[in-house]
Amino acid sequence: MPLALYTCLLTLSISGLWTVQAQDPDAAISMESPHRGLAPINVDFAFSLYKHLVASGPDKNTFISPVSVSMALAMLCLGAGGHTRTQVLQGLGFNLTEISEGEIHRSFQHLHHLLREADPSLEMAMGSTLLHHNLELLHSFLEDIKRYYGSEALAVDFQDWATTSRQINEYIKNKTQGKIADMFSGPQSPAVLALLNYIFFKGTWAQPFDPERTVEENFHVNETTTVKVPMMFQLGAIKHLPDPELPCQVVQLDYRGNQTIFFVLPEPGARPSPEISNLIRLLPSSQVHLYIPKVSISGTYDLRGVLADMGIEDLFTNHANFSGISHGEQLKLSKVNPLKGSQNQLSFFLAMAASQSHSEP
Repeated sequence: MPLALYTCLLTLSISGLWTVQAQDPDAAISMESPHRGLAPINVDFAFSLYKHLVASGPDKNTFISPVSVSMALAMLCLGAGGHTRTQVLQGLGFNLTEISEGEIHRSFQHLHHLLREADPSLEMAMGSTLLHHNLELLHSFLEDIKRYYGSEALAVDFQDWATTSRQINEYIKNKTQGKIADMFSGPQSPAVLALLNYIFFKGTWAQPFDPERTVEENFHVNETTTVKVPMMFQLGAIKHLPDPELPCQVVQLDYRGNQTIFFVLPEPGARPSPEISNLIRLLPSSQVHLYIPKVSISGTYDLRGVLADMGIEDLFTNHANFSGISHGEQLKLSKVNPLKGSQNQLSFFLAMAASQSHSEP
């Protein structure tokens, strides 16, 4: 049975993301689970980002970690000021008349804590690092990125790109267990600051696929390209929702531990909506012939145009205000490039580069 995968949104989430509270009594994190209010906002942002990516490449499969993008942009707001900060936070979906900036960062802090403290039966790692070249970073900014996002700042020599790119590539390779290698190669545009955000996940299916039932089947890369891939097969009671109104199909699979994966499979030409998030917790079980391809999806997105279309546009202009990052430096974002990979191992790396902004004539 061939599988036509026109577009695929893979959402990886902690199964208790909506309800679990921190269990460490010594943790300096609110026990009221502030991330609960963050969840629906992140879901809306995820679907908005997904729709824009699909629109920019309608003939391609789409695979991304939206929480990595939203978390990195929120972290960047700690060094942003004025209209730039407001624009980014509103672009992420926050109503600043209902939630304070402090509450936003505390929510991300709690979410970051939950993701890093995943079930010990799973392999999961996430974090971020700020690289800079000859910048006098503000102490308050350094303290905030470490407090809320666990991020460290390292000085590198961007002018010696050959050496620095090798160091960054090795760092990324180690953090993603070799799944993302040689991310940077060739000459790069001048930069004085880069934010690297990563997430790595490896899980074991709660209901394993039988290797003997994995056979080669057709996988439709797009409407004109079909390739043969190993297709895993499973028959049984699986949480599944065919929704003619949305229209899409949602399949839920559990990993050992407390993690769940949702495959959102829209019909050709359709666009999933955030309404799906109201349904995924209530998926009924039914007998399903489930085929999942063992493929690797990798590549790079340039989010500059996508974020601008979503209302976050000042970051890339001389109007950007990052006065909270460094003394005496006017910065603007020059690129935002997420990389991704797939299968039971999910690796995602987000690279943001900032260059010096010069006054317009």
